[in-house]
Amino acid sequence: MEVERNDTQDDQDGTRFWREEREEGAVYKAFLKRVTYLSQARLEDETSQEFSHLMWETQKLRVIKAGTLPRLVEALATARGELDSSYMNVFLATYRTFAAPSQLLHAVIDRYHCLRSQNKEEKSEVCELQQKTMKCVLLVWLDKYPEDFQEPPDFPCLTLLESFAREFIPDSDLAAKAQQRLEVFRKELARSEADNIQFRFSICDEVDQLMDMEVPKPLSFADISPRVFAEQLTFKDAELFKKVVPHHCLGSVWGRRDKGTNQAPSVQATVEQFNRVSLRVIATVLKHRELKTSSRAKILLKWIYIAQELRELKNFSSLRAILSGLQSHSVYRLRKCWSAVPKESVVLFEELSDIFSGENNQFNSRELLMKEATAKFPDLDSQNKSLKRKNMQKRRSWIDNGTVQGTVPYLGTFLTDLTMLDTAMADTTEEGLVNFEKRRKEFEVLAQLRLLQSAAQIYRLTFEPRFWVWFDSLRVFTDTESHELSCAIEPPSESVAKIKKKSASLGHKPVKYEAASSAARLGLICGAEERNSISSIPDTIAASIGPLVSISHSSSTSSVLSSDSDTQTPFRSSDTCVIRVSLDTAAEDTSDTKTHVYKSIMLNNTDHTSTVIDKVLEKYSLEDKADGYCLLQILPDGELLIPERANVFYALNNSVELNFVVRTRSQQLSLKDKKKGKRRLKKLSL
Repeated sequence: MEVERNDTQDDQDGTRFWREEREEGAVYKAFLKRVTYLSQARLEDETSQEFSHLMWETQKLRVIKAGTLPRLVEALATARGELDSSYMNVFLATYRTFAAPSQLLHAVIDRYHCLRSQNKEEKSEVCELQQKTMKCVLLVWLDKYPEDFQEPPDFPCLTLLESFAREFIPDSDLAAKAQQRLEVFRKELARSEADNIQFRFSICDEVDQLMDMEVPKPLSFADISPRVFAEQLTFKDAELFKKVVPHHCLGSVWGRRDKGTNQAPSVQATVEQFNRVSLRVIATVLKHRELKTSSRAKILLKWIYIAQELRELKNFSSLRAILSGLQSHSVYRLRKCWSAVPKESVVLFEELSDIFSGENNQFNSRELLMKEATAKFPDLDSQNKSLKRKNMQKRRSWIDNGTVQGTVPYLGTFLTDLTMLDTAMADTTEEGLVNFEKRRKEFEVLAQLRLLQSAAQIYRLTFEPRFWVWFDSLRVFTDTESHELSCAIEPPSESVAKIKKKSASLGHKPVKYEAASSAARLGLICGAEERNSISSIPDTIAASIGPLVSISHSSSTSSVLSSDSDTQTPFRSSDTCVIRVSLDTAAEDTSDTKTHVYKSIMLNNTDHTSTVIDKVLEKYSLEDKADGYCLLQILPDGELLIPERANVFYALNNSVELNFVVRTRSQQLSLKDKKKGKRRLKKLSL
């Protein structure tokens, strides 16, 4: 058995990492844990602590790190035959990235038959317990993930499960539950087929029906109060978010490696709603070019009020969509209109925009989301005295009325997290084993999603058909049309310098939206077209990842994982982090507008410069040697050259985004010479 030692310090629960153990088809992490061999009652009865050290013993616990599908299924039961509930939760939430439901079902059934035959020969109590564990796994799987068995019209997996349970587990209710689920699926299939039947009415009947109907007066944007607007958007967002299937958000699924099919319809529905809101913000501001500046400013003002109402409802999805619409280049460049917005409202707009600021790795939005995820109402704050006073009054009102609000997060944050994890960590090890450490990291993000989905259940809002008739009937514009309308309202000849001055007073930089207006508006389009690249993620959600707050999972043997998986974020722990690196193939281009195509890699605390460069070259499918390249971290005011023999994990600057560039040494020398030449020219001109 091949082992690898590690000097990890003791955890608070007395568990410490011991070594890595390799077997055929699996790699395990072995932990040592101090446990009592006396009962708690016996310990409490002990009056003398003289021999207390004799009450403890050390046990070895193993956690699977990588393995084949059969070995991963085998690990669902501990060495004692008990169910490892934490491991099962991770496994069932992420297995679709390396196996189809039919493959898993056959693997579990094969494992059950293997244990059954062993039990006949050995009559082992552990084998019996492990058989019960396999039954439990099948029950939990069917109960928590019924969509895995929804394969119309024949439902092969569910049919196989039912027949297996009836034959080999007759004393369990698994067969009955499988039969019930099968009946439900068949009824749903029959209902959907019936709904597809089109009934034809005569034109006379249709005319008579229209004459009898009272057609209500259509709504306009001015007719809808900010509160009603926010409540309807929240109603829609909450319904869509509750229907999101967490494993659809996984990078390998959402990234559409198999581009021929839409494997994440629940996520796509949320994306489309986000874009619908953002497009309608732009449309309402631009569609009437004859409006006076003061009237158009009132539209901007109303959207800011709607955004504030969404903040109070803790709907971060539509809040982000509205801010993206207001920050799109076609709207943001309207200098005169923004100048007519009251100063207090501009401050409110700034504060709402700061929630999603990319500074400090988007820490603000993440911290706020986790803080308010299960809170009864939002914790509003403001630097403006007038706004602060209003927020205090609202807070007192919420307390007096017993107000309880749900939460809808901005899904783009989680999609980015999972996409970066998917690109940074390999699916399999060098031996071809499934990398289950990656699945544990992904599960940390999925667990947060599930927590927020439970919070979204709290909303008690009603559907208003008239609002959605107006919303759906509103015509939206393409980027080109929006730009033309914006230029017709305020011609571009009106001094770019003045626009920059105004934008500085608003605390934002509309120039970056000009460079990627579509990406800024369509903030949730996160395609990840290439397996090893995140270049297709827009700037609005591809900002570097900041700390996430971990949430606890059910306790079991896998609680020993806290030593290396229960971290602030899936992208940074005490010994690993994800960095984004680009390969500079055009170092001669020194313009400020040069862009980088980043690829994510996992950085370990033992990686030196040459190791990191080797990883980057491998990502870009280059067979060059590392000694011909250099590694630099991109800083706001320049670049930091990582020394040749440095440990990159400790040499990097943690206070900024972890973006790096690799270029050849000759390119780096050429750049240095050019910079020196520019300095000489400046001195001569002086």
